[in-house]
Amino acid sequence: MKVLSDMHMHSNNSFDAENSVREMCLGAIEKDISTIAITDHMEAPEIKLGDRSVFGNMIKQITKSVADVEAASKEFEGKLKVLKGVEIGEPMHEPKLTKKAMDIADYDFVLASIHNVKDSEDFYYLKYNESNVPALLKQYFDELLDTASNADFDSLAHLTYPTRYIIQRTDINPELDRYSEVIDNILKALVDRDKALEINTSGLRTIGVTMPDINIIKRFKELGGKYVTIGSDAHSVSKLGYGIEKGIEIAKTCGFDYFTVFENRQPELVQIWY
Repeated sequence: MKVLSDMHMHSNNSFDAENSVREMCLGAIEKDISTIAITDHMEAPEIKLGDRSVFGNMIKQITKSVADVEAASKEFEGKLKVLKGVEIGEPMHEPKLTKKAMDIADYDFVLASIHNVKDSEDFYYLKYNESNVPALLKQYFDELLDTASNADFDSLAHLTYPTRYIIQRTDINPELDRYSEVIDNILKALVDRDKALEINTSGLRTIGVTMPDINIIKRFKELGGKYVTIGSDAHSVSKLGYGIEKGIEIAKTCGFDYFTVFENRQPELVQIWY
């Protein structure tokens, strides 16, 4: 039996997304998706700025997201499972603020991600050239290792996030083999801590591959990885569910018989039907 779940998406309670939680739910039902997690942004270091943050007041946004999800979960009961998620950005930059974010709700599912290295802008805003890319990627993967080893989360999001912008905006195709040791250490940390690796399918529509790509996903399995979550990282109804079936197919190709959804922060295995 074909079962589709999308474990990474954003409602308009995220600063960069378009549609309400309810609209995302209706879109998921229309696309025959059975389970979704609303994982609105929580850039932990921004909490201290309150209303002065360029991203908006993170505490207010996540509190509203949680309330909207709880309402939607009741409204669509029996039609769609709507999980309370959050995407915690830069969790190790300011751990006390991260703890404050984690205490807002009893989440079903926590994604951890890094959108910017410490004391720098989001990778989206940076300009790239042959001289700065190696150092940026080294710092990124070093910080991601710290996150994978120490943060409180369920799945590590879009492991190769910076490559999306590097590939889109330059002729540089980052050679990830030169970072294989630290990437292996990241994957081993996930294995040792029973954490999941996300197969982020947004890369399929932007750079032609998932984030991370099939080689890293396969390596995760070789190192003993048990859990993979699959998410479109949709910021609108139109992109909700994009590439999910392909992500599931890639998981199967890499040796996984199941993909994972989280409820009450516990992994639930969903058999892959291919």
